[in-house]
Amino acid sequence: MSLADAPIGTVPIVWNNADLFDLAPETAATTVLDEIARLGFVGTQFGRGFPEGDELRGELAQRELRFAELYSAVGAGPDGLAADARDVAHRDLARLVAAGGEVLVVAVDGGGERDSWSGRVADGAPQWKAAAFQGLADLLAELVAAAPDGVRIAFHPHTATWVESPDEVEALASRLPDTGAGLCLDVGHYLVGGGEPVRAIRKYGSLVTHVHLKDVDPAVLARLRAQEIDGFSTAVRERIFTELGNGALDLHGVLATLDALDYSGWLMVEQDSSWLPPAEAAAVGGRVLRYALRELDR
Repeated sequence: MSLADAPIGTVPIVWNNADLFDLAPETAATTVLDEIARLGFVGTQFGRGFPEGDELRGELAQRELRFAELYSAVGAGPDGLAADARDVAHRDLARLVAAGGEVLVVAVDGGGERDSWSGRVADGAPQWKAAAFQGLADLLAELVAAAPDGVRIAFHPHTATWVESPDEVEALASRLPDTGAGLCLDVGHYLVGGGEPVRAIRKYGSLVTHVHLKDVDPAVLARLRAQEIDGFSTAVRERIFTELGNGALDLHGVLATLDALDYSGWLMVEQDSSWLPPAEAAAVGGRVLRYALRELDR
């Protein structure tokens, strides 16, 4: 199977940001789904304001869209997962399954004391001890055991959380083979965290089962690391994530490396915020990705 055959979806956060509600005027879920289908994407992440269960199944079926993923952010602190993390993750798995979803993308909730360390963990950020990473791995294994056939679990490292830098990703990834869960590599967050996505894909190989394609504005990233921007939330407002092909991401290298590994999972175009209208930003990302995939075959 060629990477060109991989399903291409999008994350509706560029329409309705799930954390910073004021970034763009709220768009009705039906309009978001209409635009996702019109732009040629075949799947979507669960978005803010979307219906649930059978109603969501119906809305997606009307537009011939697949429910690619649901993003589950579980609480955490300096000592590890929050007391309700297990309940939140299992609730979200049930929501995914009820609407016919395919991948539960688990992440540690952002904010808190790691927000101000976004992009500069190596400068001395507070970090988890080994027991905290093991607790997260244990939760992922539990979710894999609870998931029905055809539903996959993947962990998403994320800037401004306790799993951001390459060393932190490694601390979890080294435990993933025993859990049955995969790695959702968000190449934009990995870049912000100080990593090189191509190197990560080569290193983790088949552990990478789900991919978020996101580009990073190098000028905004430099300001974040220089503490001219006071944390990740402000960086999102400054549009640290830019249109695919417009930033620091080696998109060709990412795709070529995935292709060499016979990757067959989702390619999810994502952009947290944009100076462009949401549908225009999503259209740019989709067109750039499709062009880059065609170039692979030449």
